[in-house]
Amino acid sequence: MRLTSYSDYSLRVLIYLASQDQSKLSNIKEISEVYQLSKNHLMKIVYNLGKLGYIETIRGRNGGFRLAKPPAEINVGELVRKTEEDFYLVECFKDHDNCVISPVCSLKFVLNNALDAFLKVLDQYTIADFSENKAMLKAYFDSVKHREKEPDL
Repeated sequence: MRLTSYSDYSLRVLIYLASQDQSKLSNIKEISEVYQLSKNHLMKIVYNLGKLGYIETIRGRNGGFRLAKPPAEINVGELVRKTEEDFYLVECFKDHDNCVISPVCSLKFVLNNALDAFLKVLDQYTIADFSENKAMLKAYFDSVKHREKEPDL
């Protein structure tokens, strides 16, 4: 099982926000710099996380965003289910299956069990589990934000 970059980046944004002081708003620019990700891609992710109720966004000159609920209330399995486009591990998971052995193959059953197990493990975790070391995360993020770029040689 492999998560899309969309789910990966969604998790990263939430971990970043969980490490920050919730009285302070974060913004796309700082998260983009920390993770070295495209601002445009992050804008889509932040917008979607807001629509899903994971973050609250404040518009305007001094706007930004922060978590809309405590990290312990953000379940990782639920988030992944909402951010993954599909879970088609193999062709026979699709509605229009063109695999010639589908009628007699048991692979779909085994892979479906594996997918269920994968998601059940993710269901056991929240964003709080990945931000328990909040002070270390914040210090690391701050050091990355303030790191001077090395000159090109």
